[in-house]
Amino acid sequence: MGIFDLFAARKSTLPEPDQALPGRDTAMPIHGNHYVLQNALIPPFPERMETAVFGMGCFWGAEKLFWSQNGVFSTAVGYADGITPNPNYEEVCTGLTGHNEVVLVVFDPAIIGFAQLLALFWNNHNPTTGMRQGNDVGTQYRSGIYTATDEQFALALASKERYQALISAKSAEFITTEIKPLNQLYYAEQYHQQYLAKVTNGYCPNHGYAANGLPEYVE
Repeated sequence: MGIFDLFAARKSTLPEPDQALPGRDTAMPIHGNHYVLQNALIPPFPERMETAVFGMGCFWGAEKLFWSQNGVFSTAVGYADGITPNPNYEEVCTGLTGHNEVVLVVFDPAIIGFAQLLALFWNNHNPTTGMRQGNDVGTQYRSGIYTATDEQFALALASKERYQALISAKSAEFITTEIKPLNQLYYAEQYHQQYLAKVTNGYCPNHGYAANGLPEYVE
């Protein structure tokens, strides 16, 4: 096994608690409103709003996908489902925090439902590739749905089952998406927030179903 293979293998394995970086007690400083939508970037949000968190690989393009939807009040990128408290981007990229790059979606369920967000999730990345999306390799690029309610959790599990049936009818690919109640979300650095609105030619790969030869998920 070469040096690159060893590095990729380490970055593709979640750390044990005693291997994780220590992190810090201080939260990432976040200020101002959403760069595009001009709504609140951090809580509190209006009472009618609901939240959900998705991991789809690099969080820049995933965030743009969601903020572009009618009924989405706000979005933010961050780190979730890991061990290290208040990690920074460089720490997450080592693979030694256990965190996933994720997008917080704040949405008005009277306009866009969680089921519609799930369809966007399944159709805009490859949920069968484990700890990677395209050329991005590491535990922080894994596919994940981190739910806010029991209803969301049940809907997410059911959608995964339906999509696996569609995929299985065409190939032997197996969905690796993890579905869990959200434990803790740590906001990413300010410069990551709405990155593709600030850097218009920024990195935004296409990992959608068509690009990966997967069937379309239809709710």
